[in-house]
Amino acid sequence: MRIGNLSGRLTVFTNAGAVDVEKASGGRFEADPRSVFEQWEVFTAWAAEAVSDADALPFAMEDLDAPSPAPAQVFGIGANYQDHASESNLETPEFPVVFTKFPTSITGPFSEVVLSGPRVDWEAELVVVMGKAARDVPAERAWDHVAGLTVGQDISDRTEQMKNQMPQWSLGKSFPGYSPMGPWLVTPDEFDNPDDLGLDCALNGVKVQSSATSRLLFSVPALIAELSAKLPLLPGDVIFTGTPGGIGAVRKPPLFLKAGDELVTTIEGVGEIRQRFRSA
Repeated sequence: MRIGNLSGRLTVFTNAGAVDVEKASGGRFEADPRSVFEQWEVFTAWAAEAVSDADALPFAMEDLDAPSPAPAQVFGIGANYQDHASESNLETPEFPVVFTKFPTSITGPFSEVVLSGPRVDWEAELVVVMGKAARDVPAERAWDHVAGLTVGQDISDRTEQMKNQMPQWSLGKSFPGYSPMGPWLVTPDEFDNPDDLGLDCALNGVKVQSSATSRLLFSVPALIAELSAKLPLLPGDVIFTGTPGGIGAVRKPPLFLKAGDELVTTIEGVGEIRQRFRSA
């Protein structure tokens, strides 16, 4: 099932188009996409039975917004692919490297992003959205707590991130528009193996990252188990699971985003997001 945010309204997407949930449910579920995460199992059970192509209408992809537009918590995971850890001269982490991205940085899948400086980098990532509260959840039950998977970019201002002796990861990754995600949530049951999805990123038509989520050092279930052992994960919370090798900062010479660039990020079975960049 594909579930998302169309012009600020909770929507289910079928092969025939978009189904407005509030209208199709006769008001049983609110239009606000944020409202559904607290009742995710009830909602998806209803949608599986009630949503049909007969209710679907055409829509424009450009009208899609972030599927979880205002989560209580946004987690980022650093150095979670071996090739990225190696290119960054970091040792393989023994435990997940966790930081936060502030929710005001979230934007939709097709966006224009204002560059915060001359050293802004890309990081293509699988993004997990929680559909059920999780506390002390073992890895073998973690997928039961996931609402869906989506595509994300952990856009990073390397100057801001590394300007102090103590790195400012959260600030450097939280400028407005630096957490695009979408185009929608795909529920885990849609995948043959949700732990093995191809991931690609292209800059101006040239592929700069290519990997698969099976290469994550800490899988989605492992991350949920680790995080939920420390604090409650809440419905609608977002986890950026980490980027593979191929970022711009480590290239020789370094390559950073500039005005006019177009970044396209794709995940197998989910779709793509597209960002264009401009100067302040």
